Amino acid sequence: MKISSRFRSVAVAAIAAACVGFAGAAHADSGTIRFSVYKAAFFIGGSGGEGTLTFHGRNYPISIGGISGGLAFGASKTYFKGKVRHIRRASDVTGVYGAAGGGGALGRGAQVIVMTNDKGAELELTGNQVGLQVNADLSGMSIGLRR
Repeated sequence: MKISSRFRSVAVAAIAAACVGFAGAAHADSGTIRFSVYKAAFFIGGSGGEGTLTFHGRNYPISIGGISGGLAFGASKTYFKGKVRHIRRASDVTGVYGAAGGGGALGRGAQVIVMTNDKGAELELTGNQVGLQVNADLSGMSIGLRR
């Protein structure tokens, strides 16, 4: 049976591309993240904060910013901590994360959230919230590395 060289080249290229894809996923790593966010809203809200990404034994300072819209009012501060998965370098955590959610706090409350950015970094966070905040909204959060 004779296989054309063009078909053989395409098959080899497809196998090589699949192996590179699997190797890239296998080399993705994880880290931990901690940050605090202040949020204030009256239908449209804003948030900002700072924290630390720990990746491969190094600490990277991060900044947080965001907006939300929907049924939201109040002001709060939330302390988040959790895992960052599917990153190859610290800069992979940077970017915009989106979420739809709802919740509330009168005095103290808790939050759990999972978000992904456009680079595939996944944040799995738990948080303790302090303040008066009620929300059922769409929100976006941006994470940047500080120098």
